[in-house]
Amino acid sequence: MDYISYVRHMVGHKPLIMVVCGAIVFDRLGRILLHLRSDNQTWGFPGGYMELGESVEETARREVSEETGLQLGDLTLFSVYSGKGNEKTLVNGDQVALVQHWFTCHTFSGDLVKQNEESLDAAFFSLDHLPDNLFPSHKKVIDDLKSNNERPIIR
Repeated sequence: MDYISYVRHMVGHKPLIMVVCGAIVFDRLGRILLHLRSDNQTWGFPGGYMELGESVEETARREVSEETGLQLGDLTLFSVYSGKGNEKTLVNGDQVALVQHWFTCHTFSGDLVKQNEESLDAAFFSLDHLPDNLFPSHKKVIDDLKSNNERPIIR
């Protein structure tokens, strides 16, 4: 049983603070990597929940590898989001308060996996030509990415 299942077994759907980590991966042309999520058919950055014993960087690396097949090089902290705007109820009824850590990465290795259990597709997109059906909580990350705000962004 993974950590999240273990804790949910004890608390049911009650609110939990959950740590989310992911990466904004850039290719040589400056495009960003997005994957089409299998759970809700929206495009978003690869990322997911931290497991017990992981660091935020390890979580970001694992999630990107699981969802896209890529192995990340150097990571730079881009943003941390928490607070009221990050509370939600998931489709299954689980209530969460997310603490999101996003990293940027400009070097990676491996072959991009387009489809697996978590992804229906994966591709690099120009910031000026993004798909319409973006994962709602990733829109603020994209807005901050396009901004000239001092980094890392902490909200």
